[in-house]
Amino acid sequence: MAKRIQFARTGGSEVLELVEVTPTSPGPGEVRVKNRAVGLNFIDIYFRTGLYPAPSLPSGLGTEGAGVVDAVGEGVTRLKVGDRVAYAQGPLGAYAELHTLPADKVVVLPEAIDFETAAGCMLKGLTVQYLMRQTHELKGGETILWHAAAGGVGSIACQWARALGVKLIGTVSSPEKAALAEKNGAWATIDYTKEDVVERVRELTNGEMCDVVYDSVGKDTWETSLDCLKPRSLMVSFGNASGPVEGVNIGILNQKGSLFVTRPSLNGYADTPERLQWMANELFAMLESGKVKIDVANRYPLSDAGKAQDALQGRQTTGSTVLLP
Repeated sequence: MAKRIQFARTGGSEVLELVEVTPTSPGPGEVRVKNRAVGLNFIDIYFRTGLYPAPSLPSGLGTEGAGVVDAVGEGVTRLKVGDRVAYAQGPLGAYAELHTLPADKVVVLPEAIDFETAAGCMLKGLTVQYLMRQTHELKGGETILWHAAAGGVGSIACQWARALGVKLIGTVSSPEKAALAEKNGAWATIDYTKEDVVERVRELTNGEMCDVVYDSVGKDTWETSLDCLKPRSLMVSFGNASGPVEGVNIGILNQKGSLFVTRPSLNGYADTPERLQWMANELFAMLESGKVKIDVANRYPLSDAGKAQDALQGRQTTGSTVLLP
């Protein structure tokens, strides 16, 4: 038997329960991973609340983790039992001692990177990789706005932007988070609880505004984000922390300067094993070079997954959060 977190109905963190289940044997093309650390992400909350529907209920939760291959299914030749691995995609169920998933969604983890670091950065780091290197290939010299710059994704983005020579303006909710974002490489920060974001961006850029806005907040920041852009620039909406953007008349993109908008996802970019491995290799290279460092600031036992989600949803955390099976 193995322990896992599951939910039989959608709702608040109280719907999460720790149960014992019979481990699933890997089928053809699958591997089973004995998790050493599991990543916690906002998308997990979206599934728990029903914003993103789970395939069926009761359901496991989580898509990110790191550990050791425990068993391999028929036809798997790239991975073997005992390999150190990490993953950020695949079926729900990473909140568990053992997780079975397609081998194509798993990457080999370099010895130099520990399990907690990997679990704390795979989804966030790969997200930053596709946003900064593929959705819009930043080459240096650009000015961008990044909402929630002190969070898990934002902390990596600040460091990666600094390494690329990009001026990242980060929004934060407190002086402490501003200091953290600036320590990580933000060119400037804006405390949205006290400052007008659009006016402050205008001041910082001498009226030029931003080349790209990266927005994981959603409903509450949609129009603010559009107003921070230069004409013919790009709005990247990649999350819904405040709820989904709904009821939008796309004519607003014309009114605000012939803007572009995209709603990308990791699965849309890491859509082949080769591309996933290339993206992971670039992330691992940034980690091994020291240009990006992962702050695993919050650790919870697997049984406290609900408490961990509440802290994340309440914006009480900085850096990355991991669950320890």
